[in-house]
Amino acid sequence: MQIGIMYETIVRDSLSETLDAVAGYGISCMQFGLRSVGLPDLPDQIETELCNHIREEFEAHSISMSAICGHFNMAHPDEGHRADGLRGLRTLASTCKKLGTSVITLCTGTRNADNMWRAHPDNGSPEAWKDMAATMRQAVQIAEEYHVTLAFEPEVSNVADSPRKARRLLDEMGSPCLKVVIDGANVFHTGELPRMREILDKAFELLSHDVAIAHGKDLDRDGEAGHLAAGKGLLDYDHYLSLLNNLEFDVPVILHGLTETEVPESLAFVREKMQNINS
Repeated sequence: MQIGIMYETIVRDSLSETLDAVAGYGISCMQFGLRSVGLPDLPDQIETELCNHIREEFEAHSISMSAICGHFNMAHPDEGHRADGLRGLRTLASTCKKLGTSVITLCTGTRNADNMWRAHPDNGSPEAWKDMAATMRQAVQIAEEYHVTLAFEPEVSNVADSPRKARRLLDEMGSPCLKVVIDGANVFHTGELPRMREILDKAFELLSHDVAIAHGKDLDRDGEAGHLAAGKGLLDYDHYLSLLNNLEFDVPVILHGLTETEVPESLAFVREKMQNINS
């Protein structure tokens, strides 16, 4: 396992200064987002010069871009919104090689038209799944065209709100270009925390062969949980990291849901847990 950081956690006036700060914490990978350089996550176009600049800065700081954010609401009730997201995704996919990454992270979305990270009563409807799956199918076609990997995160507020539904989506799409972001803090529905180990074990049983990256944050309750820095909540990190450690590759664990002031403590916590697993 290698510890990374979400791009919005550490921010400076320039990309070079930001990456200086990231490297200063001993962090060697990042989940990046184009908002770091003044663009939306899914822009209409990305100049080649900017792509080269980003890639060169990452290389100069010996930081790998584990993934880049390409989130949009794939289950939005407005078809036009979903179509706009797909257009932006195509732009991003076409520039991944220049940027220095091959993984784009996605959100399966929600019927909540205002916030793609918020739950909605209709998320469990057949219509929501149908719209999301149709959008994902087009996204997968884009990924196959540009030889990139898409990674969506099962989380309780979205249409794919469980590891079981994530497995269903992977099987329906049937593409090696579709993988998952695993986040131990995002899979517990209301009342499920007492079964934490059982649910984590099942999640990895269903998804371990399709994990692209992992997230490292914490939770203060189940359901639509409030998110905390790793080590400050209820997640069983010993068990979560042991499951990640058993994956077949050196998975990047991206810290997020924290402020920069929390980074040193969170890093120390996760590093100690990793050392204990490997000792």
